[in-house]
Order: sequence, then C-alpha cells, then structure tokens
Amino acid sequence: MEPTASQLALLGATLIAAGVVAGVLAGLLGVGGGIVVVPVLYHGFSQLGVDPDVRTHVAVATSLATVAVTALRSARSHHARGAVDTALLSAWGPAIVLGSLLGTAVVAALGGRALTGVFGTVALLVALHMAFGRESWRIADAPPIGRARWPLAGAVGFVSVMMGLGGGTVGVPTLTLLGVPMHRAVGTAAGLGSAIAIPGALGLAIAGIGVAGRPPGCWIGYLNVIGFALITPTTWLAAPLGARFAHAVSPRTLRRGFAFFLAIVSLRMLLDLR
Repeated sequence: MEPTASQLALLGATLIAAGVVAGVLAGLLGVGGGIVVVPVLYHGFSQLGVDPDVRTHVAVATSLATVAVTALRSARSHHARGAVDTALLSAWGPAIVLGSLLGTAVVAALGGRALTGVFGTVALLVALHMAFGRESWRIADAPPIGRARWPLAGAVGFVSVMMGLGGGTVGVPTLTLLGVPMHRAVGTAAGLGSAIAIPGALGLAIAGIGVAGRPPGCWIGYLNVIGFALITPTTWLAAPLGARFAHAVSPRTLRRGFAFFLAIVSLRMLLDLR
C-alpha cells in the first residue's frame, strides 16, 4: 500500500525534529546522532508499511550519511575548544576505516531482523552504561597507539557502522575507559565519526541498488535521499549548540534521562523481533 500524503508529511516533520535532537546530543553527550536517527527512521518506515527486511538497512545507511556530514561539524566545534586529540585521530584512523568497511560488508549480508537485533541489543548496553557508568572507571592510563590499536579501533568502527552510528556512542565510553578525559573523549570521538560513516554510507548505498521494497526517496540504494536532506541541515545547525553546552554544564542528569529513553527505544525494537 502506498503511503498517504499525511503520513509522509508527519514523517518529514519528525525527521526534522530528530535532526535537532541528534545534533544537540552529539555535541553535548558525545553520543552519535545516529542513536536517535536510526530508531526514528526505523519506526517511521514501519508506520509506512516498509518491509522489515529493508527498513533497518535503510535506517542505518541514511543515518550514516547524516553522520558523515555532521560529525565533521561537531569535531570542528570541539577542536576550536582544544578538545580533539589529533595525534590519536591519526593513529586510530586507518583501523577505524578498516573496521567500518568490514562492518558494512556484514550489514549488507545480514537480514533485517538480525540487524534490528544487533541495534536493539547494543543500544540497550549503551543505555545501561549511560545510566550507571562512571567517568572514573579506567582499564588503562592511555589509549594504545601501537599494534594493539588495530583490533580495538577496528572494533569501534565495526560496531558503530553496524548500528548506523558515528564515533560517539561506542567511541566515547571506549576512550574514557582508556584514560581520556570526558570532554576530550567527546571531541576526539566526533572526529572519528566521519572515518566510520563515509565508507559505511557509500558501501550501503551501493549494496542497496536494485533491492525491492525500499521506501520512497531511496534513490541511491539503501540511502534515503529525502530523509538525509531533511535531517542533515538541522543536525548541522544544532551540533555546535551541544558542543557549547558540553563545556558549560554537567550533563549527568541528562545522560540518565536519555539512557531511560534509549532503553525504551531499544526494548521496543527488540520486541519487534517476536
């Protein structure tokens, strides 16, 4: 059944609002905007009756495309405040890209239900970390920059791209556990976002070419161009606001509130697998 004009208008308005929220959270909490964008797209396409085997792939690909643009904006805002570790970016960058490419290949091969399960499970773990994790937790005094960086940074890229995320949601807790101060972890993870999202978005755009059942606006494989066009401008404008607030306020209460929201969203996606 073709979606009605009112359904499409409601989805469009929701995506614009999601872009604002995603941009602020990306800068404020260090979570990738995709942690908001993917569930919004997933449930929006569900309301349009899009095939479950397709909608998660479209949500992930479109989220990665928005992250590819907005992560750069967020990283520049943090860099202006001296909160980006450029040496770490250079050391981890190649491994991040390799992990992203591997994750993209796995996403393209997975069925929609499996991919939904991955997102729901990891999002729930992220919610628990945001609610109960402590910045004081450490497993090392500094991130590895030798050979040990390859599996670690590669895993960050791999998991992030499978969820349609930038570097923040997985990268920030990883970096803080490795001894990087929170504000510097947020800024540096924002810099990792483009290295994750660009190969992921391009790979899934190509993988989705010719796939049946894609929703309106998927003119480039799994990439929904209309969704990208609605989300990216508002996220781009909102990202510096979050980065500014991150250096002016303590986000502990907001982290816990967002953790509760994320837990509900992830559980709702997992329930769809029944």
